[in-house]
Amino acid sequence: MVDTGGEADDFVLFGGTANPGLAEAVAGELGVALGRSRVVRFPDGELSVSLLESVRRKDVYVLQPTSPPVNDHLMELLAFADVCRRAAAARVTAVVPYFGYARADRRDRRREPITASMVAALMQTAGIDHVLSVDLHTPQVEGFFQIPVDTLSAVDEIARSLAGTLPPDLTVVSPDAGRVRMATDYARLLGAPVAIIIKRRESGSETEVTHLVGEVRGRACLIVDDMISSGGTLVASIRALRDAGAREFHIAATHGLLVGDACERLEQAGVREVVVTDTVAVPCRDWPRLRVVSLAPMLAEVIRRMVSRESISGMF
Repeated sequence: MVDTGGEADDFVLFGGTANPGLAEAVAGELGVALGRSRVVRFPDGELSVSLLESVRRKDVYVLQPTSPPVNDHLMELLAFADVCRRAAAARVTAVVPYFGYARADRRDRRREPITASMVAALMQTAGIDHVLSVDLHTPQVEGFFQIPVDTLSAVDEIARSLAGTLPPDLTVVSPDAGRVRMATDYARLLGAPVAIIIKRRESGSETEVTHLVGEVRGRACLIVDDMISSGGTLVASIRALRDAGAREFHIAATHGLLVGDACERLEQAGVREVVVTDTVAVPCRDWPRLRVVSLAPMLAEVIRRMVSRESISGMF
């Protein structure tokens, strides 16, 4: 049981339906029971959230990644925040390990929305006072909020799980320019050089590799990313690395969305192992090449510090 400084009665942790396994694991790490609630979905697609215990003057934590189906889980999070606010909660913290719409952080054309900004406005309007997330796709998403946003990283946890399992001739590969910092962090922790793939996005699920910077010939490659969605980016990366003479392929990513036939595509591409975390309810968990690292201890420790009014800066 995690010591919450004797203030366990002053906070409640609720788990939404997006990732009940992670919510239960975090509650277990904290040594508390999940708050009692009911989520009802109606035949017309609407939903209702009811709290089955008092939250008056309590700090409330709602653990709900906005993972696929993103809109359903986002609406559920907003409903949780609204009902907590109306029930006189002192403060509502949204623990959103995976933040859907984080990729929609800018306009590529004039007549397009900045959906991440819209989601931030909705969350604040619903009554959320603080957001806790993991490996946001783009850090600038924090700037869309007028409330505190703390973004944790899963890199240390994943790298720790990979230590001693990878070949000695390893190169850490960033699949695009946006993941260079993440790749550099992995390389530092694993004692490996870095290579960078430059790509051009052709569609929402397909990319084309245009350049490869770094030496990979004859080497094992660990491709790192913040998420695996359809797998298109990683399949294109593996193809480019194989053409450049790389001999073995591993993947590490924080968010294992693995939508559609992503697991089959990665299997056919010849990947040796895929390591993700449990920020979302990972599909195809029986795939033998998939390994899931739990972030429950890390999330529980952050919540413990927040409940105890301690600094969480040491967690970043």
